[in-house]
Formats: sequence, C-alpha cells, structure tokens
Amino acid sequence: MSERRSVPFRGGGFAPTPRRAVPWIVFGVLIALWQAASSSGLLPPLFMPSPVAIVRALYDLWLDGTLMEHVTASLRRIVPGWIIGTAAGLAVGLAMGIFSSARAAGLPIVSALFPIPKIALLPVLILWLGIGEPSKVATIALGVFFPTVISAYSACDQVPRNLIRMAQSFGLPARDIVAKILLPGAMPGILAGFRISASVALLLVVAAEMIGAQHGIGAFVLTAGNLMQTDQLLAGVVVLSVLGLLISWGLGRVERSVLRWR
Repeated sequence: MSERRSVPFRGGGFAPTPRRAVPWIVFGVLIALWQAASSSGLLPPLFMPSPVAIVRALYDLWLDGTLMEHVTASLRRIVPGWIIGTAAGLAVGLAMGIFSSARAAGLPIVSALFPIPKIALLPVLILWLGIGEPSKVATIALGVFFPTVISAYSACDQVPRNLIRMAQSFGLPARDIVAKILLPGAMPGILAGFRISASVALLLVVAAEMIGAQHGIGAFVLTAGNLMQTDQLLAGVVVLSVLGLLISWGLGRVERSVLRWR
C-alpha cells in the first residue's frame, strides 16, 4: 500500500504578499548611503546637498511660513483643476463607453488632442483667460480630462459582455444595467485612471507655476534653482514627492472603500 503524501498548495496566483518593513528598510539604506557619501565629500554640497541639509532647509521654510504659502498656492490650483477635469472626463468617457454615437463622435477628437502637451496650451489660455489663476486651473483640467476619458471608456469596454447580455435576457432596464453592472464593473479601471490623472495634475501645476506664477511649489523650485540654492530646490522636490504620496494614499483609501465588494 503506497504511502500518502500531502501535496503543497500551488494556487497562489502570483498574489502579492505584504512586506511592510521592506520599503522602509530600502529607503533607510538609500538615505544612509546618501548621507555617508555627502559627509565623506564624494558628493559636492552645491550639486547634491546631504539629507541633513535638505531637512534643515525644510525646517527653516516651515518656520518662516514659506513652505505652507507655496503648498497652499499649489493646492488651490490642483484641487479645482482636478475636480473639473475629472467630472468632465467621466461624463464624456462614460458616454463614449455606453453610446456608440458618442464614441464615434468623440474618439477622433480625443485621439487627436490627447498627444498635445497641455502645458504648450498655457500661453493660449493666458490670452483667453488672463495671467491669473483661471488659466492655470484650465491647464490642469485639460491635462486631467483626456486620461480620464480614455480610462472611463476603456473600463466600460472591459466589463464582461456576457453579464450585460444575461441582464438583457432577463429584461433588466437599461438604466439598471448601467447602474448595477456597467458602472461597478468599470469602477476599477476608472479609479486606476484617477491615479494617473492626479499625477498629471501635479506635473502640470509645477510646469504652469514655473511659467507664470510667483507663488507655488513650481515657482519656488524655479527660483531656488536660479539662485543655486540646491538645498531649497531639493526641499521643494521632497515636498512634491510627499504631496504625490499623500494623493496616492488618499486615492488608495477611496479605492479600497469603493471596491470593497471585490
């Protein structure tokens, strides 16, 4: 009689396993190596300030209120621009995903305008809307609009058609099919598009502030670079990185809440 042996489970499906300590260890090692190279003189302070110098610059900027002034100015542009661009992009993208006529009319326009760098339109928007905040908000909204449109109608295409056909065969109204099948099925792709559009908004606000603003993180980084204040320049870059991480964390919380059914 053959001996029975247990078979190991092989159905993990390449599911990622959380490793909460690994990112902090890697980050700490990189910072320690950077600080060691700066302290030993391998990295010139003018071209690559040490982490200690950057933290000191951040502390000084926080104490005199400069940091919050520039961060607040940037957020006042990012938030309305992202909301306007996302709302308009969702409306157009869902219409293109649901209605064939809307897709036929909108897809050529979106395909033609999407590759244009939106920051290149800022001078035109300044002529139309003035040098103030509306032109910068409009630039961010345009940059957010197109990725949202593409992610929305692409997510609608990814919804399994057999679910929609089954609902139609049971006589479910079109409104219920959209609300109970299409939108929930498309939501993962839409939320993934939100992450991309948030990054685009952050990039555009920095570029717009470098061109025509006195306050904002982009304007601060540009001024620090022109004055060769590399510690403050990298402090501004760190602020941008932290802001991007916070936005990603917030969108992750929203995604986990909305997609709890998964």
